[in-house]
Amino acid sequence: MRRTADAWLNRYRPVRAPRLRLVCFPHAGGAAGVFRRWTEELPPDVELVAVQYPGRQERFDEPCVEDMTTLADRITDALTSVLDRPVALFGHSMGAAVAYEVTRRLEARRLARPVHLFVSGAVSPLEPRQRRDLHLRDDDGMVEGLTELGGMDEAVLADAELLRLVLPCVRADLRLIETYRPAHLPSLATPVTAYTGTADAHVPREGAAAWRDLTSAEFNLRVFPGGHFYLIGQEPEVVGDVCTRLALR
Repeated sequence: MRRTADAWLNRYRPVRAPRLRLVCFPHAGGAAGVFRRWTEELPPDVELVAVQYPGRQERFDEPCVEDMTTLADRITDALTSVLDRPVALFGHSMGAAVAYEVTRRLEARRLARPVHLFVSGAVSPLEPRQRRDLHLRDDDGMVEGLTELGGMDEAVLADAELLRLVLPCVRADLRLIETYRPAHLPSLATPVTAYTGTADAHVPREGAAAWRDLTSAEFNLRVFPGGHFYLIGQEPEVVGDVCTRLALR
């Protein structure tokens, strides 16, 4: 089991001298593998680096991180090994907030200025969140709430033993994002693009658009058809838009 900084970073298609690295952050309860298919859509000289939080897949035996400060600090430290090339960051749902916190640490520590930050399926931290109680519910109530969002794998739901194993990790992630209340939100120097789904009741267009107030650089908003997990099944369209905004094609 990996215990170094590399444990945080999965590269499914390593590139010897990438033009750019796209660092991707999963949603609550998600793992690095949700971005594996993206490698098929990226140009061959772009390397995808998928962040693997503790407590899942090959890091299953490690304790989950339950507070944003610790998680963002550790990921920032791990990323120092890949900052020899330009980087862009993409985060979905909880991952959007983590990607924002990592971006501001990269800037504040003068480690790097990412060329772009993509925040998907998340309202701006400046906006009040509609729901902050999923991590407080019993297992059935938590699963019900996540199922409404479309965030539970059907195969996991159908396997009671597997569900029992993954729920502690899901609860820890939900505790992290639902208790995330940053006291200070500095404006980034990094350009930001926000993505949301047309049918995502938890991330209305105006909530996604509020990310514009967290950057002094260019801001864009793109709305895709679908709900909270609009990006599943639309990888070519989402990755295509990312590549266009990064001038990779």
